[in-house]
Amino acid sequence: MKRVIVGLSGGVDSSVAAYLLQQQGYEVIGLFMKNWHDDSVTISDECPWLDDSNDAMLVAEKLGIPFQTVDLSEQYKERIVDYMFKEYENGRTPNPDVLCNREIKFDVFMKIALDLGADYVATGHYCRRGVTNEGGEETYQLLAGADGNKDQSYFLCQLSQEQLSKALFPIGELIKPEVRKIAAELDLVTAEKKDSQGLCFIGKVRLPEFLQQQLKPKEGVIVEIDKDNDLYKNTQTTFASKLDELEYLTTKKVYAVTDGKIVGKHQGAHYFTKGQRKGLGVGGTVEPLFVIDTDVTENVIYTGQGHAHPGLFKSALFVTNEEEHWIREDLQLDSGKTMDVMARIRYRQPLQKAKLYKVDSGLYVEFEDPQSAITEGQFVAWYLEDELVGSGVIS
Repeated sequence: MKRVIVGLSGGVDSSVAAYLLQQQGYEVIGLFMKNWHDDSVTISDECPWLDDSNDAMLVAEKLGIPFQTVDLSEQYKERIVDYMFKEYENGRTPNPDVLCNREIKFDVFMKIALDLGADYVATGHYCRRGVTNEGGEETYQLLAGADGNKDQSYFLCQLSQEQLSKALFPIGELIKPEVRKIAAELDLVTAEKKDSQGLCFIGKVRLPEFLQQQLKPKEGVIVEIDKDNDLYKNTQTTFASKLDELEYLTTKKVYAVTDGKIVGKHQGAHYFTKGQRKGLGVGGTVEPLFVIDTDVTENVIYTGQGHAHPGLFKSALFVTNEEEHWIREDLQLDSGKTMDVMARIRYRQPLQKAKLYKVDSGLYVEFEDPQSAITEGQFVAWYLEDELVGSGVIS
């Protein structure tokens, strides 16, 4: 019997994942990861870790599998929380869920599982693992989940071949209603439980309060830039080379306070992110205001009216060599090469047609249609059909 350690989170997905593995004849052990102690910043009625660990334990009892809790809060603070603070401070918007999978679930947690004699680690992610045998060598594939509404492959976009070789995703072939139905039939305590929102394994966090622990509030101005501003008028259309064009398309517009009018005040540019609409506290505009850029050095937030504001859109982005990652190392591009892909710049975004251009310094991703709120620090992931083959941090 192969031994599988399931990351039981106290939710319905991992509960059913554990049950399915049991049915497939694996020896299953449930492990709950405790990643957070500080209740002052979690919204306590939204899945604090204590309720979750109790639910996970009850599920393990019901299924008759061994269960224990591992405390990973130290590693979580070091690898996820500190990284988040640093990124926000630098005016970038990190994605803690992607990092949590790369650094915690499939690294720290996986090492613990393998030390406990596990052959595999399983999670309740909606994605699938495939294997191809091209050239006689086994290569692992990360495939989208069968449930198009819930596909979570994006969150695993930073996994390596090594990590995938030891990972199992038992519910990847199911759709959410089927998962709930199985849990209800088994009378599991998690059957009707709402999906947890917020940070991976922490529960729902009030982000501004969370960030204020480290990043002190600092008053600054909110500037509104008109959509007819000259900045959006003189666009270049002819280029000496494709590389020049890509460089132009990815160049950030530089705003100054004098480009618009001051419409309000904020408590710190590093609390805001591109595309954000809530929390600006500015009324009286015809259309809602969206953040089009933040300047953490000058502590200014630049906004524009309406979700079609030209300041929100760009048709290309860049990923540096250090931040470029291929799950399918065998498909990695050499400098000067291109690849047609489908890509997304955030979870749940429908896949977009795009083209990769590999250059010496990194990788350009050019979209067929301009994308709204391409945000530095977030991940872009690219697919060939339903296989996620690579990803990178937007620079």
